[in-house]
Amino acid sequence: MKRNNFISIAKKAASIQIKELKKINKVFNKSFVQAVDLISNCKGKVIAAGIGKSGLIARKVSATLSSVGISSFYLNPGEANHGDLGQIDKRDVLLVFSYSGNTYEISNMLKYANRFNIKIIGVASKKESILLKASDVKILLPPVLEADPTRMVPTSSTSITLLFGDTLAIALMHKLKFSKDRFKVFHPGGNIGKNLLAVKDIMISGKKMPTIHLNKNMNEAIKIINSKKLGLVVVLKKNLIQGIITDGDARRSMRHYKKENSINKIMTKNPLTIEEDLPATKALSIMNDKKITSLLVVKKRNKGKKLAGIVHIHSLLEFGIK
Repeated sequence: MKRNNFISIAKKAASIQIKELKKINKVFNKSFVQAVDLISNCKGKVIAAGIGKSGLIARKVSATLSSVGISSFYLNPGEANHGDLGQIDKRDVLLVFSYSGNTYEISNMLKYANRFNIKIIGVASKKESILLKASDVKILLPPVLEADPTRMVPTSSTSITLLFGDTLAIALMHKLKFSKDRFKVFHPGGNIGKNLLAVKDIMISGKKMPTIHLNKNMNEAIKIINSKKLGLVVVLKKNLIQGIITDGDARRSMRHYKKENSINKIMTKNPLTIEEDLPATKALSIMNDKKITSLLVVKKRNKGKKLAGIVHIHSLLEFGIK
């Protein structure tokens, strides 16, 4: 078979799935809204379950829900039959996937949930299936044409089930007002989370900041630089930024000034600042461009320049921002 034939086969399979996925709109009905309400009001965990390909979809949907702040985990119905049913609590919600709805392994889990009045959201394609009959919220997936030559291998059916899970998660994000700030909490180590970090998330603040009043002398400034170990001290007057003195500035000034001299003579006036809500990546870009290792942070739209924090190159590197 020619290589070009494989490309045409792949394109045909893709076009079948794209066409079949449009049927997802049939799912967005009263039952979908009930599923969103039930999960958003859940006081326990959302336990996703399924066997085989449906189990893989359940794992992914559970992981997505966890990513957006909804406590969730995957439970294998086969293993649950051997003692793991105790992990399901009355406050939990079961989110069960089975395209046929008649998978044998889920029956004991459904009986257990019904017995203890644990709410079930069932996702299946057959209205009269065991799963949907046992469910409090019935999500009826439309029958779809599989994309393989035999029309038997789960392809379009798994894709539309996964699409349902993603749309459910997105609807929940809107209902729960999930924001970029909340995303950062659940993804502190991932690349997306790093890119979302703002200056205020990594800046040094409070008593850790090296600061000094404008009327102090060089000797006191050097002591603060040495004790705070950031290689600088910020000069303030009425809590507003007047200037900055780096370790290098202090050392060079010793050739011309005495330690008792005012710091006003050696400080750099009008130092660069950055607003606390700007991305941390922006701070790194400024530092690289200006060849500096620290930036003073101010609050957005603040009158004057009130010091909110200090962002240092070491903090950026510690958080993996490069």
